[in-house]
Amino acid sequence: MRGAPTILHLDMDAFYAAVEQAAKPSLRGKPVVVGGLGPRGVVATASYEARRFGVHSAMPTAQARRRCPNAAYLTPRFSLYRQVSDTVMALLAELSPLVEPLSLDEAFVDLEAGGTPPDVHAAQVTGRRLRGDIRAATGLSGSVGLAGSKMLAKIASEQAKPDGLVTIRPGSEQGLLAPLSVRTLPGVGPATADTLRRAGIHTVGEAVEAGEAELLRLLGRAHGSGLYAMARGIDDRPVVAERPSKSVSVEDTFDVDVTDRGRVQRELARLAERCAARLRSAGRSGRTVVIKVRSYDFSTLTRSDTLRGPTDDPVVIREAAARLLDTVDTTAGVRLLGVGVSGLADFTQEDLFAQALPQEAHGPRAPGDEPAAGAPQPRPRGPGEESAPDAAPRGPHRWLPGLDVRHAVHGPGWVQGSGVGRVTVRFERPGSPPGRVRTFRADDPALEPGEPLPLVPGGATSGRASGAAGAQTSASSSPAIRPKPASPAAVPGSPAAGMSSP
Repeated sequence: MRGAPTILHLDMDAFYAAVEQAAKPSLRGKPVVVGGLGPRGVVATASYEARRFGVHSAMPTAQARRRCPNAAYLTPRFSLYRQVSDTVMALLAELSPLVEPLSLDEAFVDLEAGGTPPDVHAAQVTGRRLRGDIRAATGLSGSVGLAGSKMLAKIASEQAKPDGLVTIRPGSEQGLLAPLSVRTLPGVGPATADTLRRAGIHTVGEAVEAGEAELLRLLGRAHGSGLYAMARGIDDRPVVAERPSKSVSVEDTFDVDVTDRGRVQRELARLAERCAARLRSAGRSGRTVVIKVRSYDFSTLTRSDTLRGPTDDPVVIREAAARLLDTVDTTAGVRLLGVGVSGLADFTQEDLFAQALPQEAHGPRAPGDEPAAGAPQPRPRGPGEESAPDAAPRGPHRWLPGLDVRHAVHGPGWVQGSGVGRVTVRFERPGSPPGRVRTFRADDPALEPGEPLPLVPGGATSGRASGAAGAQTSASSSPAIRPKPASPAAVPGSPAAGMSSP
């Protein structure tokens, strides 16, 4: 524990939904839900306007539609969210070399490592300046918590939501923690909370009163002693600048269980390509390919295959995934399918790039068919692949709600809805008044998929807030920006004891 609140926790407010509200002027101040839109879709983020109806992250989209039928339900645009996140993380990096990102919209910062004096006033000035800089660069709001430990800084940022700053002053930790639920403590999930509940322990204060010996009896030595220290406000975890990824994976949940084996194979090949693309964009490679198959009854199994060396080659990953799928019976129906790569490295094993199916699988060559020395080898066709990807005909566009489009005459806009051969587009851009709505044929040649526009004129990365050191930013009507449960509460009430909200 530090003697000054020099650990900062930033949590952008309702991140995905707030980005959509900033990008789409007609949605500002209205309920917005971002997530999967199919029958089995799940809410990623709900705006504060939608949360008043009881909509929250991780809720089935179908349930959210029943609670808030008039909300705008939008497909996530992760490329834009990453761009905005990069802008925010760059601002954090200017404060300190020790920045620990937890997700696209959340991070810890060690202010002391960046030269901020170890006192309350200096930390608060830095926090206020950060919030002003974020609003100037992205148009979004973020909540800031300041404390002497990571656990308390995160609690403070929750108390600050939305669009606020809360400081937990040294010496007030135990009084602040005592009335909170044990679920507030790091590492206490539903199972641990249920174990404590059966023992009559519901709050952090009751955990302290129970004593370390009782927690050790209930939870075991490692978990019990750690929880007891956290309950007393003791958290010495440092801010870690890099959190290396252990794996890269992608998965899809199908609206209807897939029973056709050929389609399962094609979907797996598509997921393997996406996984390889993520590996390459991160500059990583991996040795172990893993597939995940969830059946109609929610039973889930995984299969893995460790290669001779790390690779990021999509052909190698696709073929390894196909071999693993051969060991799985999918006749009863597949609900979810995933492909992942673990055992990550920063280099690739080049000889794996040439890995191909055995020649016997393609039949013997006729005399004279052997390729000339040095000629490029044809890529073996993947399981279930009817033709090479570059030879496949281009299919019709999927006009999903929320995605960007561009019309040859009307310019940029976004899909408001589609069906029965029609697509409805609202033509507006960040910073403009709410735009007009027009309907086109789904195959209109003048309508094409578009690219996200910067939320702030001049680009998402431009501009620091001038004179923001003492600036106070007011609550935004379009609260800002990883799927994460959030309380439907709006502006918190009076600060808890030991907290200050300057």
